[in-house]
Amino acid sequence: MAKSLDRLDAPIGQRRRLVPKLSIDQEKFGRASESFARAMGTGSFLIWMTVIVTLWLAWNSLMPASSQFDPRATNFTLLTLILSMQASYAAPLILLAQNRQDDRDRVKFEQDRQRAERNLADTEYLAREVVALRLAMQEMATKDFVRDELRDLLKEILDERRRD
Repeated sequence: MAKSLDRLDAPIGQRRRLVPKLSIDQEKFGRASESFARAMGTGSFLIWMTVIVTLWLAWNSLMPASSQFDPRATNFTLLTLILSMQASYAAPLILLAQNRQDDRDRVKFEQDRQRAERNLADTEYLAREVVALRLAMQEMATKDFVRDELRDLLKEILDERRRD
């Protein structure tokens, strides 16, 4: 008789997984995809790819049939498969790299917005302080005003002494 774990009517929690769950470090995988996307976006990659494909096509077109590993007669099936595989891996990895860049841009934008708000608040505070200082300076007695007041007081004192 079959074990209860192999039965289809058994709850899923009791079944064993046939494929083990993979644990992938998302940060390392993301950095690797960014490196891959960065490398594929260079001119040297395109030049080397062109050179390799040209050599591949030349070898398999011009060499004797016994030396060809991907003959023209089969429409370069191996080359087509390799390029298709490269494209099938490149597109998702490039999208992953772009998503990570979008996330970084979003965080940077938020930090810039917060910094701009702080700068605005600081500027408004300093503007208020400058206005307060200007108002205080207008109320403050100047040197000439104090000198005139002292002269007037001295004159009053001298006038009182003469009268006495």
